[in-house]
Formats: sequence, structure tokens, C-alpha cells
Amino acid sequence: MARNPDQRTKKPLHYHLIGIGGTAMASLAGLLKAAGHTVTGSDENVYPPMSTGLQEMGIAYNEGYRAENLEPRPDIVVVGNVVSRGNPELEEVLIRKLRYTSAAATIKEEFIWGHHSLAVAGTHGKTTTTSLLAWAMESAGLNPSFLIGGVAENFGSSYRLTGSDYFVIEADEYDTAYFDKGPKMWHYLPDTAIVNNIEFDHADIYRDEEAYKFAFARFINLVPKNGVVVAGWDSPIVRELTPKSPAPVESFGYGDDSLKPTNGQPHWHARDVEFDENGTRFRAFRSDKEWGRVDTPLAGAFSVRNVLAVIAAAESVKADRDGVREGLRTFASVKRRMEVRGEVRGVTVIDDFAHHPTAIRETIDAVRQKYKGRRIVAVYEPRSYTAQRREFQDEYAKAFRGADEIVFASLYRPDRYTKETALDLQLLVRELAASGKGAKELKNADAIVLDLTPRLKERDVVLIMSNGGFGGIHQKMLDALGTE
Repeated sequence: MARNPDQRTKKPLHYHLIGIGGTAMASLAGLLKAAGHTVTGSDENVYPPMSTGLQEMGIAYNEGYRAENLEPRPDIVVVGNVVSRGNPELEEVLIRKLRYTSAAATIKEEFIWGHHSLAVAGTHGKTTTTSLLAWAMESAGLNPSFLIGGVAENFGSSYRLTGSDYFVIEADEYDTAYFDKGPKMWHYLPDTAIVNNIEFDHADIYRDEEAYKFAFARFINLVPKNGVVVAGWDSPIVRELTPKSPAPVESFGYGDDSLKPTNGQPHWHARDVEFDENGTRFRAFRSDKEWGRVDTPLAGAFSVRNVLAVIAAAESVKADRDGVREGLRTFASVKRRMEVRGEVRGVTVIDDFAHHPTAIRETIDAVRQKYKGRRIVAVYEPRSYTAQRREFQDEYAKAFRGADEIVFASLYRPDRYTKETALDLQLLVRELAASGKGAKELKNADAIVLDLTPRLKERDVVLIMSNGGFGGIHQKMLDALGTE
């Protein structure tokens, strides 16, 4: 494959990152430093693991946003997507006409041009699928560079820069910057594009489902004719959008009874699926031809789909099959994705990032498949903008029915909503109670630990779901269990 010279042969520049403490920005800082550039930055309230990560990378940053942070004058300022007009540092950039850009555009310019981009998009499962793809390719000897929205445990990092032809990236549909309201994924020049699923999310960014669908339609349209779109055929919107792709489509679905693709496209599916506490086993097929047996520590139907997507993407770059199978077998997951935080007195405490109703339902189902016959207690913090809104009221009632008991924390920012627009947790509690479930709402992490811990019994599984820190509830619960 023809490719540009190694990016690290470019003249080193001084990059200054405003908002350096975010997961994506800190990872970009590490990539830029690995490429030989000087990196500085600024942020407010930086805390572990980002604060310690920046320190380990040897990247200096300033606490607080001030005009003087721009001395010495940087060559390029990268403006994080949480930074908006009125930020004193940003205002100084604009006044002085310093060259500024976004994180996504920097990734494209510095790391993706001249490389084969494997971009993983979709409403659910992006981080796990990206991590799994990077590890499968590593196990197959392809040594990919990568940038992931979480810490991939096999690598112990969220990023890596190598001399490989391949760059694996999580393609987020969230907006790029205050001056670029298009999604980040439009910047990533996909050659192999995975679109796991599409379901309306990010109501703070997208006005409705049509706008959300358009973001993915354009992403799919970016793939060149010699590339490939790996499409999750169990998602109705993916089935709607991908036939318009200029590139060939490799579709995948959970089982061989999934909806069949049209126009003669190959169809990846699983047969003879088995779940237990050690993980998942199945036989992967492309149409009627067996690709091979899969053994993975991942759990749940959504994990089967993620694995199939990775296999299809790996095949698109002709990765060694035995190496890919070994990567699937030895995958160590991602922090905060069904991560077992500990087991005390026979009670297992799991941390998961799920917050959308579909992700919650799939995660509860996966925990039930993995821990057969055990009582599942779901603990949920409605924290994201979308999670706290009324739109998903009915979907949440259905999503939690797979758990035996459900405990909700109160809305994270109730001040942002009216009675008409806010998720009604008490109504949710009543609906779940009417279906025979134990359900309640408690104020915060401390109240939940105090109420729940004395009632937990051996073999119970506590599944804690939030896309934030949730007041350190995981360790607090483990500590409380240890003192019972």
C-alpha cells in the first residue's frame, strides 16, 4: 500500500490544547507528543486518571483558563468541544488571530492522511468494538495505531502511535467544536467503516432522529469505493442507510435467522452460541461458509454482534485469521464496560457505562446470560442530557425489566428540565413495581449504599450503570460490604 512518509518526520510544532483534561483531548496530547511535537494545555478541575496520565506522559498543563497560558506563542491551538465563547483563553486566541483547530481535524491532519483508517461508529458499542478491533489486529501482527474513547486494558492505554499503515479510531457522532457543529466522525476518512447500530441519542446536539440519521448517512458516504462498510443488519436504520453506500457493504447480524441482506451482499452471522460465566462461544459464518470458531470472554448478544463486526473488518484488510481468533480469545475488555470492580461476601459489583435504554437492556441481558440463576440488582444514575429527558420514559420502563431489583439515583441536573421535559423517576418506579419488580429512587450514591448493602446476599450481582463517576459508588459499596 502506498502511504505518506512517517508523520514523525514532519517539523515538530508546538500544540496547545484548551480543555486538555478530557479523555479524548488527553489521548490526543499523548499522540502528538509521541509524534515528536511539543504539547502544552490548560483545563479546570483535572482529576485522575487524566491528571495522572498527563503527568506520566510528561505533558505540562495549567489549571484554569487565562490569556497568559498562550505564552510562549503556540503554533496551533486545539480547542476542545467543551470550550465555548467567553472562555478567556479562547477569546485571546481569537483576538490575536492565533491558528486554531479542533481535536478531530488535528487527528485527521496529523495521523490519518496516508493511512488506512478503520473507523468504528454507531450509537452503542463503539468503545468496546474499537478496542477489540485494535487488539485483534495487533494479535494478527498488523501493529495498528489507535485512538479509543476509553482505556483498552490489553494495551493499558487509550491511544498508540506506530509506523503501521493502519489507524483504528472510535468515530464519535458528538459535535466537533463550537465552530464546527458537525460530528467528529466526519473527519476520520474511513476506509473500513463499522456502523454497529443507529438509534436516536444526544438530544442536546441533534434536533430529532432525522438529523441524527443524516450524520450517519454522510459518514457512510465518505467511504471510498475501494473501502468497505461493515453494517449491523439487526438495526433498522442501518439497513435503511447502507444500501446507498458507494462502497461495498459487509452486513452482520446476531444469528442466521437475522434479516437477510439484499443485493447479494455477504452476511456474517453466529451459530451455536453458548454463554456462561467464562464468556461466549460460537461459530462465525459468512453466508454459508464457516469462518471459524470463536471463544471470547465477552458476554451477551451485543458482544456477539461486536465480534462479528470486528471479524468482518479484519477480513477487509486480510488480517491473519488465527491471529484474529487469538485476539478475540485474549481480549481483556475496556474499563467501565461490564467491568467487575470486586467481589465481597459473594456479592459481585459491576461497573458499566450504559445510559441509553437499549444499552441498559442489552447490558442487563448480558449479565443475566453470564451469571445464570443469580439475582441481578440494577443501580442507575440518569446523568447524560438525553438520559434525564422524558423522551425515553417508556423505553426505560421496558429496559429495566430484566433486573430483579432496580434502584435509581435522582436526576443528576434536575435544574435543566421542567416537569414536562424531565424523566419521571417516580412514575418509572411505580410502573416497575406494578410489574413485580422491587424499585425505588434514592437521592445519591451514599443513600443507595446505605439502603442496599445490608440487603445484599451471597451470589447477588450488583450492576451499576452511569456515564459519570456516580459519587464513587463502586468502591463505597465494596467497602461497605467488607464491614458488614
